[in-house]
Amino acid sequence: MNKIIRSICWFAEDPSDSQVPDRLNAIQSQLMEHGYQIQTKRVCFRTARLDTLPNWDREYGLFLSLGSLGPLSFGPLLNDFLQAGNLAVNLDLTDGVGPEHVDPLFKIIRQNPAKTFNFAYTFNNRLSSPFFPSASFERTGFAVGLQPTNLSAGCSNLLGWFNVMQSVWQEICQIFQGNDQFLGIDSSVAPLFMNHSSIVHFVKRIHGEFSRAVTTDCFIRITDFIARNNPKPVGLCGLMLPCLEDFELAAEYEAGHFSIERNLFLALHSGLGIDTYPIGIDEKPERILAVLNLLQQLSTKYKKPLSARFVSDGKTKIGNISGFQNHYLKDVKIRPL
Repeated sequence: MNKIIRSICWFAEDPSDSQVPDRLNAIQSQLMEHGYQIQTKRVCFRTARLDTLPNWDREYGLFLSLGSLGPLSFGPLLNDFLQAGNLAVNLDLTDGVGPEHVDPLFKIIRQNPAKTFNFAYTFNNRLSSPFFPSASFERTGFAVGLQPTNLSAGCSNLLGWFNVMQSVWQEICQIFQGNDQFLGIDSSVAPLFMNHSSIVHFVKRIHGEFSRAVTTDCFIRITDFIARNNPKPVGLCGLMLPCLEDFELAAEYEAGHFSIERNLFLALHSGLGIDTYPIGIDEKPERILAVLNLLQQLSTKYKKPLSARFVSDGKTKIGNISGFQNHYLKDVKIRPL
């Protein structure tokens, strides 16, 4: 069993708690003793000024986040965010979207396009998710998020995968039994790269083609299971469809099988929104605005968390091949939204 923890995230009131790195190391050690591989350790703050952030990203390799900010709070921080290190943030637009909210995205693209990877728009976001950039503080403690696609190795159907996931969730709850700082497990499906870590790879094993699977109940069954059977749920608990992080999904995108419309269709009934979706530097701002406005209205209508993380390399136009220089992102020929 390939047990991979994508994220252990500690939620801290502010950067003054110097014991956070040690706490994360202790949590990592407990999980490793039970055969888990740990990919990242993260910290999300309730309140923090950029000039007070510790250098934990450089000293300990931790990923840091300012959590969710409204437009009035985010605006004054944007310039500093562009210069910050390994720092994530999400802009909460639950209350509505206007043309002025598209401007920060294009400013990031112009001035530091690599930071588009660390930035997302959120709508009716859920608290305490260990996944960035959607993470948002609710109370002090830690949450765990897996890379559950790897648990599908050797499974020939959904039921087999479900059984393995449930056994892992139960084991993690047993490991931290009695620890009142354990907030829970975000059981979101968080795919990455290729083969057994890709959700498309597993779906194609079952259905033959990704496009065929889209019009079956496959994804609804997955999200229904992870929402109902997680023994200690926290955070998003949905299906992530990171267009460029799941390299086999990126191939579907290049083939024209993962348009923004198909992404939104899957997000509406099973997913969490638009994730690492590529845009050209010549994409029209009004098109981005239209998509964000639709996301906001869908999120409100169906009372579900949705987000949008558009990524750009700051130089590639529609019709050309990207050059992200980010090993998490697959370079593709960029299509118009």
